[in-house]
Amino acid sequence: MPGASYRCLPLVLTLAAACTKSSPAPSSESSGGTAATGGAAGTGGMAAGGAISTGGTIASGGSARIGGAAGSGGTSSAGGSSGSGGTIATGGSMGHGGSSAVDAATSGGAIGTGGTTGSGGVPGSGGAPQLGGKAGSGGATVTAGATSSGGATGTGGSLVLMGGATSSGGVTSTGGTSLIGGTTSASAAAFPFPQNLKGKYCTYPAGYDNSTVTAAYQDWKTTTVTSDGAGAYARVQKPDSGSVTHSTASEGIGYGMILAVYMDDQQLFDNLWGYEQIHLGSNGLMDWEIGPDGKVTSGGAGAATDGDEDMAWALVMADRQWGGQGALKDTYLNHAKKLIGLIWSFEVDQTRSYMLKPGDQWGNVDVTNPSYFAPAYYRVFGQVTGKADDWNKVITGNYDILAKSLNATSGNADNGLVPAWCDSSGKPVVAFSGAPTNFQNDSTRTPFRVGQDYCFFGASLAKQYLAKISAFYAGIGVSNIVDGYDLNGTPKPDKAQNGLQAASFVGPAGVGAMSDAQYQSFINDAYAAVATLKLSAGTIYYQKSWTALSLLMMTANLVDFTQMTEDGQ
Repeated sequence: MPGASYRCLPLVLTLAAACTKSSPAPSSESSGGTAATGGAAGTGGMAAGGAISTGGTIASGGSARIGGAAGSGGTSSAGGSSGSGGTIATGGSMGHGGSSAVDAATSGGAIGTGGTTGSGGVPGSGGAPQLGGKAGSGGATVTAGATSSGGATGTGGSLVLMGGATSSGGVTSTGGTSLIGGTTSASAAAFPFPQNLKGKYCTYPAGYDNSTVTAAYQDWKTTTVTSDGAGAYARVQKPDSGSVTHSTASEGIGYGMILAVYMDDQQLFDNLWGYEQIHLGSNGLMDWEIGPDGKVTSGGAGAATDGDEDMAWALVMADRQWGGQGALKDTYLNHAKKLIGLIWSFEVDQTRSYMLKPGDQWGNVDVTNPSYFAPAYYRVFGQVTGKADDWNKVITGNYDILAKSLNATSGNADNGLVPAWCDSSGKPVVAFSGAPTNFQNDSTRTPFRVGQDYCFFGASLAKQYLAKISAFYAGIGVSNIVDGYDLNGTPKPDKAQNGLQAASFVGPAGVGAMSDAQYQSFINDAYAAVATLKLSAGTIYYQKSWTALSLLMMTANLVDFTQMTEDGQ
C-alpha cells in the first residue's frame, strides 16, 4: 500500500483513536499487523546442512553429517555433495556459531552422528538440529554435485528438476546448501510433482503444461528466496518493495511454504518455517515484516492473518506430503495444530460473528480484510483439530460479511468487487491512514481463495460469489484486465498501464472462473497469459508469487491432500 501507514494499537474503541503513524507500507502487499514486541532474531547458527547426493562418496576429511540419515544410497554432507563421479570437497565450511535447530537452539548446538559442536545456535524453544534432512528417493536428482564454500564440484554442477527442466545450480549458501537452485526433497513424497489431481467441481484450462509451473517456481525461487539475513534458514525477500527494500513479509513466507510443499521442495519448506520460528511476536505468531538485517521493521510488529493461515495450511499439507517432522523438532501436524490454535485465539473476532481480524494486535476494532478469507482452509483446520464447529462459524460469519460487502450503495451488488477493507456490516472503511477501499492488490485474491473452496469442496456460497466476479471478468476479457477497480467496476489501474498486466489479477480471475464450464475460453486465455511469466505489472515478489500460485492451481497441482490417497484418489 503506498504512502505512510498507521499502526492500530490494541484495545481501542474507534479507528480514529487507534492509529499512530508508522513507516510507509508495501505498495502491493497487505500489512496486517501492528505494534507488538518482536521476536528475537536468531544469532549464529549453522548453515543449513549439506546438499544431498544419491550415491556420492564422502572424501577424506569431509564435514560430518548433520542429522542426515542416508536414504537410498545417498549421503548427506555439510560440505557439499558429489554428483555423478564428482568428488565431495574436503573441509567444506560451516556457518557461524555451530549447529542450529529449526525450532530453537541447544547450548552449543546438539549434533548428528559425527557432527561437531558449535557455540550459540539460534534461540528458540530447544531441540537438536536436523538441517541435513534425509536423503530420499523423491525430489530432485543431483547429476553433478552442488557447490560448497571451498568445496570441489562434480561434472557440470546442475540439478535435474521434476518435470525434466534443468537449472544451473543456483546460488549456494555458506556451507554448501543450495537454497535457490533446484528442487530438493529429503523424504519420499506421497504426492510428487506433478499431481494433476483434477477435482470434480472445477473446469481446468485445456492443454495446460506442467513445465510452465516448474519454470514459474524456479523463476520465483531464484528471484526472491535468499539465505542472506535469514540466520541459518531461508526467507522470501521483496527486492523492490516493502517499507525496507529486501525485507520479508510473513505473507511471503506463507506463499513460499505453499509453493514448496506442492513442488516437493522439503529442504526449502523446512528452512522457511525455521525463519518464521525465530521471528515470533508476543503471541507466538510471526511479526509481519522483518528487515534484511533480521530485525522487525519500524511498522512491522504484530502478526498478519493471511500469512499465518497460509503457513498453517502448508504445514497440514506437509504432514500429508512427507509425514513426520523433516528437519523440524516436532511434527508438521503438531506445528500446524499449534498455529491454528493461535489463529483462532488471536485473529478471529469471536464477538463479531467470528469475523477475521487483520492480525493479532488490532484490538477491539470493527475491521476486516475480505481477501484474507480462506474458507477451504478453515474446513481443513476444523478437521485436523477436531474443532469443526468452531471453524464452521468462521466460514459462515465471513461469507455473510462477503455478501454484505456487495450492495447497491457501493455499486458492486452484481460484480463481486469486494472492498480492500470493510467492517462486519460489509461497509468499506479506511483501516488506517491512506488505506485503500477499492478492489486492489489485496482484494484480487478473493476469487482465488473462494475458488479453492468451490474446487475442493463444491461449496454453494462460493459458487454464488464466483458467479458474480467471473461474469464481470469475462465481460471485460483477459487482455483488458487491469490491476485495480473502483467498486462499481470503473477501471483504476495502478501499475498495469501501457499494455502491462498483473499476474496477481489475471491469475485469480482465471481460478475463480474455473467454477463454471461456460467460462472455458476465459480460463484458457487466463492460463495462457499467466504461463508467459510476463505479467509483471507490480512488485517483483508479489507478481512472481502469484504467477507460480496461479499456475499451480490452474494445472490441478494445488489441491487438498487431506482428501487424497497416495494413488491420487
